[in-house]
Amino acid sequence: MTDNVKINRGLKGVYFERSGVSDIDGAAGTLHYRGYSIHDLATHATFEEVCHLLMKGELPNASELAAFDAELRSARSVPEPVLDIIRVCKDGHPMDVLRTAVSALAALEPDSLETGEEAFLRNGIRLTAQVPTLVAAHEAIRNGRDPVAPDDSLSHAANWLWMLKGEKPSEDAARLADVDFVLHAEHGANASSFAARVTVGTEANLHGAIVTALSTLAGPAHGGAAEDVMKMVKEIGTPDKAAEYVKTKRANREAVTGFGHRVYRAEDPRARHMREGVRKLGEEMGAPEWYEILQAVVEAMKPYSRHGLNVNVDFYSGVIYQLHGIPMDLYVPIFAIGRMPGWVIQCIEQQRGNILIRPLTLYNGLEPRGWVPIEDR
Repeated sequence: MTDNVKINRGLKGVYFERSGVSDIDGAAGTLHYRGYSIHDLATHATFEEVCHLLMKGELPNASELAAFDAELRSARSVPEPVLDIIRVCKDGHPMDVLRTAVSALAALEPDSLETGEEAFLRNGIRLTAQVPTLVAAHEAIRNGRDPVAPDDSLSHAANWLWMLKGEKPSEDAARLADVDFVLHAEHGANASSFAARVTVGTEANLHGAIVTALSTLAGPAHGGAAEDVMKMVKEIGTPDKAAEYVKTKRANREAVTGFGHRVYRAEDPRARHMREGVRKLGEEMGAPEWYEILQAVVEAMKPYSRHGLNVNVDFYSGVIYQLHGIPMDLYVPIFAIGRMPGWVIQCIEQQRGNILIRPLTLYNGLEPRGWVPIEDR
């Protein structure tokens, strides 16, 4: 009876729901948020505009953007007891601390328990504003410093760098962080977004779904690529060693970090925007060698592009963070900061016409058998 059951391991190729948010064409290498090309958004939009687009369905006009931005800026602070919890677990991995802090927010902010669509949107905007504060506060606390208070005069991205480093970023540095968030804001039914939908399917609240998403993102097979790329760059050391590094990896049938994607067969459309950012920031910071190593790896990998091994967005992200002096264990939390609006709208979409997500597994264990008393085993 089960002989003809097809198993799609990892649910690969399975459509479980409709969505009006991300349109991804892996063969062509294109990505659109609600009909807008990622290239136009990365070039022209701010992260705040993209948040509005994703969460509310349209790009805002000037007055709508001002109101939405004001709502984000006013929600950046977190309750002092949450900072106390961060102090208690300050030696943990930043993703574990972030997940714990979001759980604490759920317990300390009664509004988080509401589950209607308006509540999801309201809580989603607040969480989008608070997550950068949590990450920056942990970084300060674990290094023996007091957290830097949010600056309501700064944009989302600029304020993130201000809280993290305690100094106002240059216009170019803030814009690059902004683009990084835009590029990571949403990407369909990726592992963390799907996990969040599963949680919402049980009629749980948004904070619970975001905790699920954070737990899933923390796994190296999902969120760890940027950190792995930076480790690779440091291992290579100089551009002239890149070709031999790639040759050795391929000869040993080992993956070259930052190449290939579960969805894209062509180059990840987000990658080009980070590539130029790395080049410019490297020159600004007086460290152009990182970019040169990356490009040497890209050149060495060209023969394998026909097999779908093209550069992805995380190939460049890690070097940007490195140039800012950001510790490698913060790379995944930064990914989470950018992905917040995507998780929020995925949860809102799931809630509309909600259904419990309950796939099947095909049993391949032992046939039914009789009970054996313990003295006879």
